[in-house]
Amino acid sequence: MKIPSFLKNKYFYTIIGFIVWMLFFDGNNIISQIKLSNQLKELKREENYYKNQIEKDKEIIKALSSDSSALEKLAREKYLMKKENEDIFLIIEDDEK
Repeated sequence: MKIPSFLKNKYFYTIIGFIVWMLFFDGNNIISQIKLSNQLKELKREENYYKNQIEKDKEIIKALSSDSSALEKLAREKYLMKKENEDIFLIIEDDEK
């Protein structure tokens, strides 16, 4: 049986060894690269989400700084502030039935 010539070549084994080392044993192996790629995608999604939130908040701040009735509405709804002669009643609805 004749052995192919590339199997007799020491450079072939060196290249195979190098590829195996880089794929599995090196600090930048293929598994860690895949994990880092997934983490990068998740961080980019979060970045887009927070950029959208910042834009929404800027619009709210602009509306609140120009309209005092909107500011009063926000204070009443979110922070439960009231005028001097008012009473506030909170109605909490149970969603579980």
